[in-house]
Amino acid sequence: MRGSSLDFTRSGQLMGILNVTPDSFSDSGSFLDFAAAMAHARRLIAEGAAVIDVGGESSRPGSDPVSLEEELRRVLPVIRALHGEYPHQLISIDTYKAETARQALDAGASIVNDISALRADPQMAAVVRRYGAGVILMHMQGTPKTMQRAPRYDDVVSEVIRFLRERRDGAIAAGIEPGCIALDPGFGFGKNLAHNLALLRSAGQLRSLDRPLVAGISKKSTLARLLGDPGLAMSERVWPGVAFTSYLREHGIKLLRVHEIKPHLEALRMTEAILAG
Repeated sequence: MRGSSLDFTRSGQLMGILNVTPDSFSDSGSFLDFAAAMAHARRLIAEGAAVIDVGGESSRPGSDPVSLEEELRRVLPVIRALHGEYPHQLISIDTYKAETARQALDAGASIVNDISALRADPQMAAVVRRYGAGVILMHMQGTPKTMQRAPRYDDVVSEVIRFLRERRDGAIAAGIEPGCIALDPGFGFGKNLAHNLALLRSAGQLRSLDRPLVAGISKKSTLARLLGDPGLAMSERVWPGVAFTSYLREHGIKLLRVHEIKPHLEALRMTEAILAG
């Protein structure tokens, strides 16, 4: 991704998740407070996060959207402070609103992580192009409010690949440089357990898209269901997620979006050492 200065030629990287929201599925608002958010960001950076992904609107299943004003109120102070304290740290803004993206890029972000893949706001592509920002285009069926209401596919793997190819090509046609684009299959976004497993087993096929691949499966319900315990506590989902980091890296996905950095980074580097050997 040229716009983000990330180099995937030799090794994978981690995005550390910083949810500045009261209703995230994973941390239940633990980092809504500015001081808590900054402390968590510093910990993620110290442990080796290549990118800090700041989000001000929850995208958990069933969540409601928030206003532009509220989203900006949550994310801008954190982005400004992070950029001021760590001027070389890469920061992404997790938003589908063009104005949020614009102000976040002005405040120091360099990547837009858009779960709508530029579909939600007709001005988003122009903002990304104007700033030369990196952009992550994700597949999602429906919206966060509706996406888990009986999602259906004829062939989830081919449909996700076709969607991502079309969004990639659409972004390029809108003037975004190919080197600024990364693609995310959207594990858990409008997909049930069988859909997620099909995508995981076919992760290598996503490499045909010829763009860096991003995945976020950290702490998601898929992990708990695979272990036969849908009520598995968030704190107990860390190590199952680490296993997926290793698996996904082996299959060519080089940017992993996670809640904890240290165990995932160790798994990433160990996997790469084995592959290189």
